[in-house]
Parts: sequence; structure tokens; C-alpha cells
Amino acid sequence: MLKQRLSVLKKELIEYATLVETMIEKSIRGFLSKNKSLLNEVIKLDEEKANRWEIVIDELCTSLIAQYEPRAKDLRTILMILKMNNDIERMGDHAVNIAKSGLFLIQYPSFTYPESIQNMSDTTTTMLKDSIKAFTTEDIQLAREVCKRDDEVDKMQLSVLKKCIDEMTEDPSLIERALHVIRITGKLERIADLSTNIGEDILFMVEGKIIKHHHN
Repeated sequence: MLKQRLSVLKKELIEYATLVETMIEKSIRGFLSKNKSLLNEVIKLDEEKANRWEIVIDELCTSLIAQYEPRAKDLRTILMILKMNNDIERMGDHAVNIAKSGLFLIQYPSFTYPESIQNMSDTTTTMLKDSIKAFTTEDIQLAREVCKRDDEVDKMQLSVLKKCIDEMTEDPSLIERALHVIRITGKLERIADLSTNIGEDILFMVEGKIIKHHHN
């Protein structure tokens, strides 16, 4: 019975992660294509679906622990899902913040964005997709690859930051806009960090090893 309940729990988490993945993609697409309705949709999805889903998963985890007193890998799996649930909820919040900054930037149609934002977004969403895939299939190798990709995102964020600082120095009227761009890349970098957390948690779930901060 516990095995069945665990598989239902995993399915809920995967669906929740897929929703948040969509929110992240839409927030970046809406921001880069200056599409107001896409950005508003992200905010609406968070209010109407994402927040509720997080509570449901949290309650499912708590009731499984209370009812079955699981041990070893089953317990590690439930604890990991609790933590992943929290990480995914934070990713959803970051997607909303990207959408809000996007809504501000839409007011300035002539403002151009560094090309690396798209690459940064692509790498970040792939990291999230792969971390969920690694969780579903218990693929340790894929989980390790996700952790390694975090450095790429950090480098891309740094290049955007430098470009924005140059622009603000040259033209102070761009400061507020550039700060929103920096905020967006900061949120993408946090999503990449959270995906890395999931990768590390998968290694703990499967092998029982804690590898926090050991990847370089």
C-alpha cells in the first residue's frame, strides 16, 4: 500500500514541477517577446494552481509519514519530495517575479536585452527538466550532470551583469530598466541553484549519500 501511495505522490510532484516549468518558460518568452498576456498568465497560474498544489503535496507527505512510519529509502524519498516541493514552490515564485519585471520592461518597447538571457533561460529550464527526469528514473548520472551545469548559468549571469553595468554607466536613464534585467537573470540563477539542489537530493534518495557542495 505504501508503494502505491508513494507512486501517486511522485506523480503529483512531477505534474507540479511540469506546471512550474511552463511558468518559467512563459515568463521568459513573455518578457523577450514583450507579450503582456503571457506574463499575466504566469501570475494567474501561480495564484490559481501552483500555490494550492504545493499544499496538497505537503499534506500527502505528512500523512504518509504518520500513517506508515516508513524507513530507509522510502523515508528518504518522502523527505526528499517534501524538500523538492518547497524548492519547486520557490521556482514558481521566481517565475512570477520574472513576469512582474517583464511587465515593467514592456513599457519600454525600444529597450534591447542581452542575447545571453535566452541561452541562460534555455540552460535553466533544461536543468529543471533533467532534474525531474532524473528523479522519475532515479538516474544518478543525469542528476550529477544537472549539478555540473550550474556553473554555466553563473557565467552567463555574470556576462549579463557586466553588460548592464556598462549600459547604466553610459546612460543613467537606463538604470531602472537594467536593474529589472539584472533581477530577471538573478531569478534564473536561483532556479538553476534549486534544480541543482534537486540533483543533490536525488543522489541522497538513491544512494543515501549527502553530496551538498561537493560538485565542482
